[in-house]
Amino acid sequence: MKSIAIKTLGCKLNFTESAHIERLLKEQGYVFVPFEQEADMYVINTCAVTEQAEKKCAYYIHHIKNHFPQAKIALMGCFSALRKNELQARFEVDIVLGSNNKFELSHIIPSLLAGDSPKSTSYPDDTSTFIDSYSLHERTRSFLKIQDGCNYYCTYCTIPYARGHSRSDSLSHVITNAEKIVANGIKEIILSGVNIGDFRTPEGEGFYDLLLALEKVKDLKRIRISSIEPNLLTHEIIRLVSESEILLPHFHIPLQSGSDKILKLMKRRYNCDLFTERIHFIKQHMPHACIAVDVIAGFPGETEEDLQDTYAFLERLPISYLHVFPYSRRPGTPAYDMPNQLSNHEKSHRAKVLIELSDKKKLAFYKENLNSVRQVLIESTTKQGYDIGFTENYIRVKIEHTPKNINNIQTVRLNTIDADGSVIAERIEG
Repeated sequence: MKSIAIKTLGCKLNFTESAHIERLLKEQGYVFVPFEQEADMYVINTCAVTEQAEKKCAYYIHHIKNHFPQAKIALMGCFSALRKNELQARFEVDIVLGSNNKFELSHIIPSLLAGDSPKSTSYPDDTSTFIDSYSLHERTRSFLKIQDGCNYYCTYCTIPYARGHSRSDSLSHVITNAEKIVANGIKEIILSGVNIGDFRTPEGEGFYDLLLALEKVKDLKRIRISSIEPNLLTHEIIRLVSESEILLPHFHIPLQSGSDKILKLMKRRYNCDLFTERIHFIKQHMPHACIAVDVIAGFPGETEEDLQDTYAFLERLPISYLHVFPYSRRPGTPAYDMPNQLSNHEKSHRAKVLIELSDKKKLAFYKENLNSVRQVLIESTTKQGYDIGFTENYIRVKIEHTPKNINNIQTVRLNTIDADGSVIAERIEG
């Protein structure tokens, strides 16, 4: 049977969709091989969030053409949606698909591998409809897509242009997919999308209603919420998580800047006061909660004083760690044409300052949790004889290996922080 290799760039949603497409193709009998090996066809699921992701895409295309010139190449995803004609002309790949029509790949590949040349225009990229996805390639947890697209149009972001307006799956269909995931023995589901807090069905059911329904899925042990906008993370949702046995106390909240001036330039839908209130409300109800925060360093117009404001703002908040991104100038976005653009060197320097703060925050969070008793879902085993997993509040833990422990939830006591940054724990029997 013909072989396929797939490379996914960008966010967890991309990985979720790639896993779904891979599963569809495996059901047709195709064999998947590592991307570094020779294959009959290579698929690249692209990302448009950063310039670096675009460079990686170009690198992989050149690598394939140099090492496996007879292979077919398909591009799909956000970068492809935005620059389809340019990519087709520049790289002479076999087909370029966008954000929604990439799910047609399972229908297109047979003709491609047979030597035909289907046109991308035969498969319009209709981003008004929702197409579901979920991953099953990990043994312990699954990413479940519940929402796609975004209506926010932040000035730095290309995603609304690539993925279209916000749209959601039906509540009943999300539950059906969750039940399928659980039937495969998976213990943890991570809810994914572009803006999951904006989940809304035609019947008016929102994200809170979805969480309530998911709590009732039989044998589902853990639900983790992926990135959610602070203005959409309501008190109602926070209280629900705090009272739930399966909704995990782990929040990933994009801030982007600790300066109200910069937030306004970004067209974010909150200010620092609202963000502060949400963080303290979480900690009030769940003192042990893990809170990860996204920050963009070096946005146009960001002064040294703005950077210091952001640093001080984050330093005093009880957060756990940061995801720091140097600002990437994206063509077609309002921020691209803003004055006072910073050099790449300066953006990297500012990102480094914030990454150092993140390291301090994470160490402090881990130390706060030492001697506490936590639940760990075991995901893998190391050659050094440890079982590895994450606590409910997303602390990476290693415990002494025991046979057949993968995909089991263990009660452990967190003892010490190891040199690799994980926490060594001991199993508590009973």
